[in-house]
This record gives sequence, C-alpha cells and structure tokens, in this order.
Amino acid sequence: MNLLVVVGSVSNKSNNKKVANYIMNQYKDQYNFSTIDLLNVPIYNEDIETNPPAEVKEFITKIKEADGVIIVTPEYNHSIPGVLKNWLDWASRSGGVLTKKPVMIMGASSGNFGTIRAQMHLKQILASPGVKADLFTGKEIYIMTVQNLFDENNVLTDEKTAGRLEKAITAFAEYIESKK
Repeated sequence: MNLLVVVGSVSNKSNNKKVANYIMNQYKDQYNFSTIDLLNVPIYNEDIETNPPAEVKEFITKIKEADGVIIVTPEYNHSIPGVLKNWLDWASRSGGVLTKKPVMIMGASSGNFGTIRAQMHLKQILASPGVKADLFTGKEIYIMTVQNLFDENNVLTDEKTAGRLEKAITAFAEYIESKK
C-alpha cells in the first residue's frame, strides 16, 4: 500500500515532522511511504495553473500514485499553516487529484488542544467542492503537549501515543482496502 505523508510545517524542528517520521519508520515494512516537502511548492498562481512548475507536477504524480494521504499539521493561529493551504490550493486546481482520495489528518501541538482547531479547518477545506477528498474520520489524532512525548533523539517515548497512532494507521489502511 502506498501512503503519501504531508507535513504542514517546513521547520526543521517541527514536532509534526517528528510524528510523521515516527510513523514512516515504525511502519516502513508494512507500507510504502512517500513525502512532499512543502518548502519546494511554489505559491499558487492561477496564471500558471494550466502549465504548472515541475515541483507541482511532481507532487501531483505522488498524489495519484498514493492509495491514501496522511496530513500531519501543526496549528497556527487556530488554523493550518499557509504552506499547507498553498499545497491544497494547487491540488484542488490540478484535475481533482484529491477527489475521493482517502485522507487521514492528525496533528501535534505543545498546548492542550492538540491542533483540534486546525483540523476542523482542514476538514472544511478537504470537503470543499474543489477538493472533495474521502476524509477518514473516527480515529482522529490530536497529540497534546508533544514536547513531553519525544526524547532528545526524537524517539517517541510515550506508549499511549504510540498505541493510538498504531490503531489509527491500521484503521486507515483497512479503510483504504475497503474502498478498493
């Protein structure tokens, strides 16, 4: 099964990158993972959407090849980061590549809300007419006080979080299989 992992942060110190890296390392024998570096995605411009830059064509191909997409987002000002919104704008204008594509969202924050507001906004975007993704619900992952869950080597040390991630990833894979 091919899974595309998109991290909504471009920071090298991103806690959400830590979560994404944990998932990709923990389940590398079960799934084929690919990623997109949102730092390389040019700003959406309607004037060039009919002939998009190579970076856009590359991530469109990755979306098409993926059986499902996992979006791991931080929360900025009660919403998603601009780089993630930019990526979604390109994807929504690129032939409906996310339409009916199984998408799972999760996020980590240092606060007590675990990106719940960002995920609410992201769900609205993913359900919008230009996107119409097949949003996987019921196993949402809101990781709170993430700074306490990884050690100095970026290893997830919290067994409860690891267990929640395992259940969610397994359920998402089963969901994808049920759609085939």
